[in-house]
Amino acid sequence: MPASAILRISRPRFALVVLLGVYPLITALLYLVVPLTEGWPIWQRTLLIAPLMVASMTWLLMPAVHRYFSRFIHVGAD
Repeated sequence: MPASAILRISRPRFALVVLLGVYPLITALLYLVVPLTEGWPIWQRTLLIAPLMVASMTWLLMPAVHRYFSRFIHVGAD
């Protein structure tokens, strides 16, 4: 592929890969946090989980998606 070629991200493919990463991540976070926060209102649990989720996605999940699934999510990367 020429260096000047512009690769576009297929949004449906990108969404699929992100979903496959986010689902187990949020499930694991819930299993870790819920026992420690028994009796807390849902908004407090969410307040605890949301920053963990965002940090995990920013520094772990999204870089991994781009590194390992780049050929799948980019249109014309065949």
